[in-house]
Amino acid sequence: MDKIEPTPEHQWLHQFVGEWTGTGSMPAGAAGEGNDCPPWTVEETVRSIGGLWIQAEGRGKGPDGMPSLTQLTLGYDRKKQRIVGTWLGSMMDYLWVYEGELDAAGKVLTLHTEGPDCLGTRPTARYREVIELRGANERSFSSHVQGDDGQWKLLMECRYQRKT
Repeated sequence: MDKIEPTPEHQWLHQFVGEWTGTGSMPAGAAGEGNDCPPWTVEETVRSIGGLWIQAEGRGKGPDGMPSLTQLTLGYDRKKQRIVGTWLGSMMDYLWVYEGELDAAGKVLTLHTEGPDCLGTRPTARYREVIELRGANERSFSSHVQGDDGQWKLLMECRYQRKT
């Protein structure tokens, strides 16, 4: 098998390698009527896997105050010409599978997936996760669910700062 050289998309993902700290929040009512969540913090370590993948391990307390561990893996699939990946968390038994794309400016990665409907109105729902570079040492992550009306609703967001 020939050696696979990283593409510009692989290199873009590797901007995230390092140690990060984040603060997450949910808009009022995002967790359901009367279930407002206080802000939470997360520590994240992002590693390179062979220059082709990144793996992000998040540690902290979730919106419910319980300890949580998360794993995000992202890479670039040359055949699909898409960013692909998975996410899992200790708070749920569902493996999220992503496909997405970078915007033309190379600042925003939008990932698409389908999974259990957190709004509880149907078995599954479409989700959109948005990762935005806001500089070499700052980024944001937001998660959105598509409602029955086709509109996207913000579920949560987290702002990260690189540790020095």
